[in-house]
Amino acid sequence: MSLSRVENPCFLLFLVIFQAIFILILYRGGASSVFRGFLDVPQPLDYSKTEDVYTNLSLFIHAPNKETMPYCTPQSPIFVGPLTITFNTLPSERTIISKNPYVQLGGRYSPPHCLARYRTAIIVPHRNREKQLRHLLYYLHPFLQRQQLHYRIYLIHQAGNGPFNQAKLLNIGVREAMKDDDWDCLLLHNVNLVPENDYNLYVCDEYYPKHMSSAIDKLQYSLPYWSFFGGVSALTPNHYMKMNGFPNTYWDRGGEHDDIAERVSISGMKIVRTPLHLGRYKMMDHEQISDYAENIKRPAVLHTRTTWKDDGMNSLEFKVLAKKQYPLYTNITVDIGDPPMLPSLSKI
Repeated sequence: MSLSRVENPCFLLFLVIFQAIFILILYRGGASSVFRGFLDVPQPLDYSKTEDVYTNLSLFIHAPNKETMPYCTPQSPIFVGPLTITFNTLPSERTIISKNPYVQLGGRYSPPHCLARYRTAIIVPHRNREKQLRHLLYYLHPFLQRQQLHYRIYLIHQAGNGPFNQAKLLNIGVREAMKDDDWDCLLLHNVNLVPENDYNLYVCDEYYPKHMSSAIDKLQYSLPYWSFFGGVSALTPNHYMKMNGFPNTYWDRGGEHDDIAERVSISGMKIVRTPLHLGRYKMMDHEQISDYAENIKRPAVLHTRTTWKDDGMNSLEFKVLAKKQYPLYTNITVDIGDPPMLPSLSKI
């Protein structure tokens, strides 16, 4: 190499940029991991023009020979982008089953035409949300199939009439799901949220927890505050255990999402977010929607730094009352105990 070329400012700038890219590739685990998440997403996305979630799904048919079946393409051939989502008519369970013929008992699915590249467990905590569950299952099954995933849907049902504890139910769902399969990704999903774009991939980021529902319609398709981590999120089993899972001590709605976001930071990770134009969700109404939307706009006062190592997966206590496989999902009914008693006013 000639001395004049080395001293050329343009060449030196090119060399610095090349070295920076090379270091990035090594740091992120190779070129495939750097570019794996890049999709050929059409721009701009026009949400006034949507497609049915079942569009072209019938093109996925059984391969003639399972032994020679190829891996699925990195990008699904039937992506359409924005999807038509409406909750005007409640679909029957029979309708959902008939429209998803390849879904197996327990809500399990593997692409019939190729070998899936990703294995995702969908974990949905709930209690007394049967109508919302049916809407979610109607849209979520074809949505996941469009992405050529191997997946299973788990419904974690809290028994009894005590205060609801969503974070603890998610911990239980993770514990039980990992007994069934070696999942690549744990997709934690509110029962009342439906994704609006099939380019919103239900796979995990290799390095950091991913917030999927970055733009919810009831929140004006924006984040209520910068650290918000509620709704739908994706974590690898390693992410989940590194932060000791979610807290078990939040009953009703009271700041567990902010606690979780703080755990991500304390454990040396960061939150990555699906871009707003892809992470769009429609929220189904329920009787407390106005209170919920207002409450999540305010971050909670936290004591996470003093509690996270002792409150989580390592302190999880529950009892499985029933685990049953249904055509569209696996239902796990659990007794999570009672919240701690607050001191009476007479003792204060």
